[in-house]
Amino acid sequence: MDAKGYTQDGTVDIRGGPVLASKTGKWRAAATLVGYEACERMAYYGIASNLVVYLTTELHEGTVPSVTNVNNWAGSVWMTPILGAYIADTYLGRFWTFSAASIVYVMGMSLLTMAVSLKSFKPNCRNGICNKATPSQIAFFYSALYTIAIGTGGTKPNISTFGADQFDDFNPEERQSKTSFFNWWLFSAYFGTLFANSGLVYIQDNLGWGLGYGIPTISLVVALIVFYIGTPRYRHKPKTSKTAERYAFKVIASAFSNRRVKVPSELSELHELGRQYYVSNEKRQVPHTNHFRFLDKAALKDGRSATPCTVTQVEKTKLIFGMIIIFIVILIPSTFWSDVSTIFVKQGSRMDRRLTSRFELPTASLSSVSTFCMIICVPFYDRLFVPYLRSKTGHPRGITLLQRIGIGCVIQIIAIAIAFIVELRRMHMVKVLNLRGSSDIVPMSVLWQLPQYALLGVADVFMDIGMLEFFYDQAPVDMQSIGTTFYTTANGAGFFLNSLLVTLVDRVSRKLNGGKSWIGNNLNESHLDYFYCFLMTIATINLGAFVWASKNYVYKREIIAVEDKVTDAEDI
Repeated sequence: MDAKGYTQDGTVDIRGGPVLASKTGKWRAAATLVGYEACERMAYYGIASNLVVYLTTELHEGTVPSVTNVNNWAGSVWMTPILGAYIADTYLGRFWTFSAASIVYVMGMSLLTMAVSLKSFKPNCRNGICNKATPSQIAFFYSALYTIAIGTGGTKPNISTFGADQFDDFNPEERQSKTSFFNWWLFSAYFGTLFANSGLVYIQDNLGWGLGYGIPTISLVVALIVFYIGTPRYRHKPKTSKTAERYAFKVIASAFSNRRVKVPSELSELHELGRQYYVSNEKRQVPHTNHFRFLDKAALKDGRSATPCTVTQVEKTKLIFGMIIIFIVILIPSTFWSDVSTIFVKQGSRMDRRLTSRFELPTASLSSVSTFCMIICVPFYDRLFVPYLRSKTGHPRGITLLQRIGIGCVIQIIAIAIAFIVELRRMHMVKVLNLRGSSDIVPMSVLWQLPQYALLGVADVFMDIGMLEFFYDQAPVDMQSIGTTFYTTANGAGFFLNSLLVTLVDRVSRKLNGGKSWIGNNLNESHLDYFYCFLMTIATINLGAFVWASKNYVYKREIIAVEDKVTDAEDI
């Protein structure tokens, strides 16, 4: 579809017609999507960064329940995209799924702003003594939070993949831009996060929660207006099938039915359609690989299935299997980011936060250090690190996506080790000065936490961006929204797993220490250092599992055929 200057990857306009490459897509279209992401991340982290503080100071929840509730909500935000991606890939497409979900998102933000602003939705306070929130107040507050979670279910998996769709794989220049897209996508997200972790947190602590939540709500509405203004420039990938995921179940079922048949040794024994079929239908053929060989039984020409699966269908299923293994070994690293908005914040709350005699740093604002490091590191990584390594390794990305994620995992472990050392020093001062009260502040500057926040930010540039790009890149082309949910689900499962770890450690440590928890409400009587040591141990063990999985992973290769042009897209 390039004879008249149209895109070659099959993308269409909003009405389903062909689109001119010169007038649509590329960074001109992606820029509005990148801008939306900055505003959306500001909205999300404007809530998440300081939510544990609101729950403990305004709704008067305990430390463990508040940490658990924050993790459960954040986990839901990252898990609901599974449904949104399925709806997009199977029924509505990315654009319309995003459009519907964004309305729900704005509704949730509006309700949450009401919950923290209107007196009837907040606990009553008299003479400095506040009652606990009533059941109806709690119900309204959490209903607003989980309305936001539902909204993000449709926006999160589709806006980033929709942005990547603006670059044509067949155009060498656009293909090169696509390798940088996810770096700059999350770069914009980090800007929104930085403003949330610094400006919004300060506004919430000093000027009011209503204003602190109202600003991101308004910015989200403005971002959506800008998004829709850019509609004529967008490229849309048409749905190739209403049941794109069914072939995976068919492959598994067919392989099981042929389970007693020997794995074929010759490729000629496997069923595959001719290349002309893929040319005519503008589809991508996936060549045969030698991993997960048991699935090859689904493509046996002489098997028990009346209609055997094609090699391409089998290979797409193998991709999903490989992604699942990688997904499992990144669950532990995905738990650590939740510590920034929960455990790290509580640790800093018992340290000296005064920067001057008149200014006290909000506890949650230190997370902006992580974001600031991300903002600095993304341009460095994209403009210096990648070109240098590309010249050394010959790889289009400098290093493989799994190598990038692995480097992030190592840096994470170092960050947790530093947090452990800081807590050891803090507890030493607690013991020396006999500061046992729950409100006692240790005369140790909160700036001691800077290295752990900074290193987690650097780790995120490697791991978080690497995960997003990996799961988009390695997913079958007709399941890329669903593929992206591997990334969001890993983050969501990380929050739930962290919540589970916090709960288990709290219960077990209470039993072993006569009712005293490692992460109790009174951190001066607790042992947060033990908890950090526990995290380091499981992270190190998991790193070994990740290295094993990475060495055995086989990257996606596709044969892209359109008319008389055939391309091996192994490195796209």
